[in-house]
Amino acid sequence: MSIVPEDADLQMQWTRWSNRRNAAARDHLIVRYSPLVKFVAGRVGAGLPSSVDSGDLIGSGMFGLIDAIERFDTNFGAKFETFAVPRIRGAIYDGLRQLDWVPRSVRSRARNVEKAISELEHKLGRGPSDEELAGHLRITPEDLTKWLSAIARTTIGPLDRAIAGGAEPSAPDDAVSGSPSAVVEEREMSVLMRVEIKKLPEREKLVLSLYYDEGLTLAEIGEVLGVTESRVSQIHTKSVLHLRSRMSAAGLT
Repeated sequence: MSIVPEDADLQMQWTRWSNRRNAAARDHLIVRYSPLVKFVAGRVGAGLPSSVDSGDLIGSGMFGLIDAIERFDTNFGAKFETFAVPRIRGAIYDGLRQLDWVPRSVRSRARNVEKAISELEHKLGRGPSDEELAGHLRITPEDLTKWLSAIARTTIGPLDRAIAGGAEPSAPDDAVSGSPSAVVEEREMSVLMRVEIKKLPEREKLVLSLYYDEGLTLAEIGEVLGVTESRVSQIHTKSVLHLRSRMSAAGLT
């Protein structure tokens, strides 16, 4: 269902923008499609702590909307909403990373868990259990559960951005972003990431597949695995951290 109604006036504005790059038409399109930004920002914000200002999400999303309007080809045959939503969502995730909304204590714990996973995997020749991981970190299994729940907020978004969520926030390089070389590098990274996923423990691999490939919610994955939604969230977080550690060990991050 289209969020913004299609009508003759809207088609006229698209024609004016596409054919003549009319600035007034561009502004009209931005206003007409702004509800789409609020919709996407609301979906993303639902998984974030209340300390994250929804206005910041909408502000970032507007950049994605403007980029989508400037890139959209009306002859492409697809609805504009279908084209725009991934770009709006991506801009919001990029904006979140720049905001550095994750407490440094949580980011530090995420790095400690990554390091522990890497060390244990090297020592054991396999992925560590939660008990082994907690023991290596010198915390209780209950504390590990709390750590993973807090870290879960850093693993939102598409898998590539969830992996990048472990890095310190930085401003994007506009001169490089979107360039042909950057696109090729992104595709290569995606292929290599899939290779590393295959090396993860079966349950971690399954959760990533069901969440990112099949589009199941954490609650739905819980029904498949016969565990609670919170437990799936912990497995998902550990899976992402495990993947981060493998990507880092391979020199890919």
